[in-house]
Amino acid sequence: MKTIKTYLWFDSDAVEVAQTYAGMFQGAQMGSPLIMRGTPQGDTAAVDLRLPGLDILAFSLSGYFKFNPAGSLFVSCRTKEEVDHLHRRLMEGGRELMPLGAYPFSPWYAWVEDKYGLSWQIILIEGTKSELSVRPALMFSGVATGRAEEAMDFYASVFPGSEAIQKSHYEEGGAPDKRAKLAHGSMTINGVPFILQDNGMPVDYTFNEAFSLMVLCFDQAEIDRLWAALSHVPEAEQCGWLKDKFGVSWQIVPHNLYDILFTGTKEEIARVTEAFMPMKKIDIAALEKAKRG
Repeated sequence: MKTIKTYLWFDSDAVEVAQTYAGMFQGAQMGSPLIMRGTPQGDTAAVDLRLPGLDILAFSLSGYFKFNPAGSLFVSCRTKEEVDHLHRRLMEGGRELMPLGAYPFSPWYAWVEDKYGLSWQIILIEGTKSELSVRPALMFSGVATGRAEEAMDFYASVFPGSEAIQKSHYEEGGAPDKRAKLAHGSMTINGVPFILQDNGMPVDYTFNEAFSLMVLCFDQAEIDRLWAALSHVPEAEQCGWLKDKFGVSWQIVPHNLYDILFTGTKEEIARVTEAFMPMKKIDIAALEKAKRG
């Protein structure tokens, strides 16, 4: 597979969101927006955004899903000043979920929900020689609490080039929710760094489609294999979307999906859209046939 992108579904304009985030990080790169016309809510947009260490696709369509802390972006900083800068920017219209300060696991840390509703964990890693980096973080909450370590092992078995790097467990009695086991875990999935952890607090939220993972596949065989391994909720299967056994949403798509769907004549785009909309698992050959007419 080519890569895994973090797909973020916003109520707000995706272009504005991407511009805001790009302005926070030195070296961030924003792609040209793809405008999708004629949706039920009018024209909408998708835009690629490259933050340090992380590929994001920001999408905007309001009224469907809301972010919650089960999906967040985890920023490892080299200096206290980097933490302070990001905290200040994210707090512009945002709110703190965990106040900026010293914690047993870090001398300077904050968990912030920005003005768009997306959660960020900003942490100082003392003594690191690594550059500032952003990673997707999955916090197994609600019905998924206690399954973070199981998920680490499962994802490592499904995706080539994956490995668990570090696991820290809650001490006995250390979490109010007794189901919580993994306090912090880091791994790579197909070479992409991730954070996984159990929520130590009893909450009523869990994963949803606002925060999903988009796997860009090279061919149909790769789509078929990942679909068979990951899909666990039949009613969630639509247009390449699925939910795994932990409730995490994935999009298993060809690497050139947007070229297939949105390039060509109006007639070609209409035919391929008509073929695409009823699909559950994506059939590349069927889309290409529809486009040819």
